[in-house]
Amino acid sequence: MQFCSIASGSSGNCIYTGSDNSHILIDAGISGKRIENGLNQIGLKAQDLRAICVTHEHNDHIAGLGVMSRRYGIDIYATKGTIEAIKSCDTVGKIDESLFHTIKADNEFVVDDLRVMPLSISHDAAEPVSFIVRNKEKSVAVVTDLGEYNEYLLASLQDIDLLMIEANHDIRMLQAGRYPYQLKKRILSNKGHLSNESSGRFLSELLHDNLKAVFLGHLSKENNYEKLAYETVRLEVAMGENEYSGNEFPIYVAKRDSISQEIFI
Repeated sequence: MQFCSIASGSSGNCIYTGSDNSHILIDAGISGKRIENGLNQIGLKAQDLRAICVTHEHNDHIAGLGVMSRRYGIDIYATKGTIEAIKSCDTVGKIDESLFHTIKADNEFVVDDLRVMPLSISHDAAEPVSFIVRNKEKSVAVVTDLGEYNEYLLASLQDIDLLMIEANHDIRMLQAGRYPYQLKKRILSNKGHLSNESSGRFLSELLHDNLKAVFLGHLSKENNYEKLAYETVRLEVAMGENEYSGNEFPIYVAKRDSISQEIFI
C-alpha cells in the first residue's frame, strides 16, 4: 500500500492512500488544483482516483469535493448524515446523486481491491467517521477530528501498519491564545480535537512491533507547531506504560501546505 498526506491542518485536509490497482482520497478539503498537483507529485492523476471517502462535512474536509467529483465523476462515500450536510452546503455546489454512496460505521465497504472500514468518532459534525483502509494484509488508518478516544477506537485500531492520528493543539497555547472563549471551549470538548498530549497517550496504546510509520495530522495553525507536536507526542510515549520509546518507530508530522513523505508498506 501507498500513503501520502497531500495536506493536513486546520485550513485543509486531503489524504491519499491506495494499492497498485486502486487509488482513493480521504477528504478533499483543499482546492481541486492543489489536489491534482499533489497527486501529480506522487505519479498519479486525478483520473486515477476511484473514490473520495469523506469523514465529515466541515469545509476543511470538503472544500474541493464538488469540483473533483463533478470534473472526474469520482464516487463519494460518506455517512447519511454527512451526505445530507454536504448537500446543504452552498459552497460545494450540485453533485450528481449517482456519485453518492451511503456508508455506516462498522460496516466495511469495498473499492476495487481496497477494503474500507468506517469507525464512529466523537466530533461536532452530523455523523462523522474515521477510516481504516486495507489491502490484503496491509492497513492504513486515518483518525483525526475527534474530541476523545475510547475503548472502541483502541480495539478497532490494533495492529494497524500505518497510523495517522490527530495532534491538533498545545493546550497552553490554545488557552493563552486569541481564540474566542466559545471556540476554545469547543476545541477542548469531547467533540472537538485531540491535544498533543492526548495524541501521545492515544498512540501509546496502539504501538506494536510491526508498526511501520506514524503521522501526526490536523495541526492547528494558531495553537501548535511541528516540533512541539512531535516532541510532546514522543515524550508522552516515553512516559507511557508501554514497552516502547518514542525513538523506536518513525513519526512524521503531516505538512499543512505541501505533500508529506510518501510511504510504502
